[in-house]
Amino acid sequence: MSIFTPTNQIRLTNVAVVRMKRAGKRFEIACYKNKVVGWRSGVLKDLDEVLQTHSVFVNVSKGQVARKEDLISAFGTDDQTEICKQILTKGEVQVSDKERHTQLEQMFRDIATIVADKCVNPETKRPYTVILIERAMKDIHYSVKPNKSTKQQALEVIKQLEEKMKIERAHMRLRFILPVNEEKKLKEKLKPLIKVVEIEDYNQQLETVCLIDPGCFREIDELRKKETKGKGSLEVLNLKDVEEGDEKFE
Repeated sequence: MSIFTPTNQIRLTNVAVVRMKRAGKRFEIACYKNKVVGWRSGVLKDLDEVLQTHSVFVNVSKGQVARKEDLISAFGTDDQTEICKQILTKGEVQVSDKERHTQLEQMFRDIATIVADKCVNPETKRPYTVILIERAMKDIHYSVKPNKSTKQQALEVIKQLEEKMKIERAHMRLRFILPVNEEKKLKEKLKPLIKVVEIEDYNQQLETVCLIDPGCFREIDELRKKETKGKGSLEVLNLKDVEEGDEKFE
């Protein structure tokens, strides 16, 4: 039995613990807070920026280091750096209830910010404030999913809010220039993807200015490239067609 005294105990601060159960035993590593996500997303490459120590523990808070024979039994190796990488990649990040609540609150705000940035009232074309979107999210009892990206959740929120209030994604304004001999066939295929045609000018080529749902941009661009064999051009005039000023709830 090992006895840890203040002189030989590993003392760590600002710790995020990542835990993994293997071969019936618990193994933990000590990481810097807010660095685990960066490693898993590929933003951080240097292990020393993530790990506080390359030691594998059975209990980080008590400073109890895992035994060599237990590591070999569970991981087939006693190379602690390699084991740390496995736990870092596949383990479960341990957070306190307070930390988890803070993280969920921040994600809730981030989702509302994305929705407010992407959307408008379809009648006035004015954007909603983040505070109003947060209120609307609470009204529909939206529950944040910690393992899903805020961008994905923002798109889910938009769909749910569309059923409860006047809201839609702000349209993107595009300009097409298409060869005359290709425009008729392409125009029919583009028709269901275009919300509003603002300008249509026939000269030696067809020039069209229109509004689309931003989610259709990639499909439109691929159609244009395929049907015109790269001869037509596509230009984004405005990422968001919005009016100045914030929308208010009546």
